[in-house]
Amino acid sequence: MSREAQTKNGFAPRICVTCGKPFEWRKKWARDWEKVLYCSQRCQKN
Repeated sequence: MSREAQTKNGFAPRICVTCGKPFEWRKKWARDWEKVLYCSQRCQKN
């Protein structure tokens, strides 16, 4: 059961460049949201 990514804090969901899955804004990415391309470290390594 997957759920759709939703807009959080005014930021639209992004699509991971590796796996193609949508991912949501996270507080830990607040400063770098414009640079975030991957949904996880695993996708970043591939």
